[in-house]
Amino acid sequence: MNVLSMSLHLFYSGLGNLASYLAAHVLLCLLPAFYIAGAMTALIPKETITRFLGRERPKYISYPAAALAGSVLAVCSCTIVPLFAGIYKKGAGLGPAITFLFFAPAANILALIYTGGIIGIDLALARLFLSLAFGIGIGLIMALIFQRDDKAHDEATDVLFSASGRMQQSALTFLLVLVVLLLSGTLKIAILTDTYFSFTLPLSDIDTLQTYLYRLIPFDPARGGEGVSAQGVLLIILLLLIGITSWKGIESIFDGFNRWTWLSLILLSATLLVAAIGMIPHSEGVDILITGKCLGILISLFVLGWIIKTKFSEDQIRDLLWESWKFVKQIFPLLVVGVFLVGVIRELIKPEWIEALAGQNTFTGNLAGVTFGVFMYFPTLVEVPIAQMFLSLGIHRGPLLAYLMADPELSLQSILITAAIIGYLKTWTYVAWVALFSTLAGFLYGIWIDGVSLMLVILYLCMFLSILSGTLWLVNKRARNNI
Repeated sequence: MNVLSMSLHLFYSGLGNLASYLAAHVLLCLLPAFYIAGAMTALIPKETITRFLGRERPKYISYPAAALAGSVLAVCSCTIVPLFAGIYKKGAGLGPAITFLFFAPAANILALIYTGGIIGIDLALARLFLSLAFGIGIGLIMALIFQRDDKAHDEATDVLFSASGRMQQSALTFLLVLVVLLLSGTLKIAILTDTYFSFTLPLSDIDTLQTYLYRLIPFDPARGGEGVSAQGVLLIILLLLIGITSWKGIESIFDGFNRWTWLSLILLSATLLVAAIGMIPHSEGVDILITGKCLGILISLFVLGWIIKTKFSEDQIRDLLWESWKFVKQIFPLLVVGVFLVGVIRELIKPEWIEALAGQNTFTGNLAGVTFGVFMYFPTLVEVPIAQMFLSLGIHRGPLLAYLMADPELSLQSILITAAIIGYLKTWTYVAWVALFSTLAGFLYGIWIDGVSLMLVILYLCMFLSILSGTLWLVNKRARNNI
């Protein structure tokens, strides 16, 4: 294969990965997340966030609260970043915000249940306890290292949101309904995934189109290739229309509402509903399945519309749309670039290489598991069957845990997006700590699996934490002396 052919192959791999991602995942989780982040910024007083997650809040309250908030959100790392941006911008301390960012995709309830059912309860428990310990630990470390910046950020939010008053009941209700909307689209439980009624559209060409699309962008779950369905193509078109109408209707929203503003909201609602239905093409047409997910989203949208119409002022609607749109402009382009690059890199990294490196519970083996999590990103919960596949290929359970902890945290697109929010220095510091702790978690779990006593494993962990604590204490002491 010559250079030109190879370049074209990599380009189409990146483009195919981007198309698959946009068609399958970005709508039901990421779009609601943007509006949740926007609602946090526009409608919630700073004091509401800082009451539980503020820098000055006692650590025994703020950090467990951040982990608890993350545990109920079964969303991928790309979806959690806008929520992280929302709480951080509104005044949450860097440490609790980082704990929330880490814990939500790594150890949410659904991920733990799925891990326990597919791979084993021992790995699920290890994932839970190590994610909790290291999530809080990384948050504390980040708060310590960047305490000056954290204090400056806190003062800046005080100035920016000094006029914030008491939180309105309607704003809280609106935010909770948005969370329900998010969970309705992402939770995989029977009441949401079951089909309640269906009908058939006589569109015989859909089956032919679907065959062509899978040939163009292959469905290959072993490599993370999810293909693009006919429904996915429709969703991508709708997503582009949302972008165009939002640019015309929300970018200049302070000049007043126009027809493009409301058209963008109508398209957004329609897109979420289309994403929630089931579409099964066949030779005689396409079966449309109305699932509990679709009904849940429909009810949520109706309630949201009622709140906006009856409870919100024009200024509140304007602020909500503007803050949400700002998050979209800041995050979405980086997401597109990151997902494209992952598709390119995925073609260069062979799964068998990872298997060869991670067949033993060594430091390099666990580091390989972490690296695999960076460049072989899968949406939330999808990493579990992928992990099962690699387990069957001979990967040691230690590096497997390292992969499971790193995959939801260190995807390339998430790194790019997080850097846009908190800066490159903080982001790469966070990445380094996550990589270190994920490697350590995998290694400790691996030696326990290999027969080392639990007490000795705990001793090793305590020794590491003691050395780390002492080092950080000295660094902090020197920093204070220099003030």
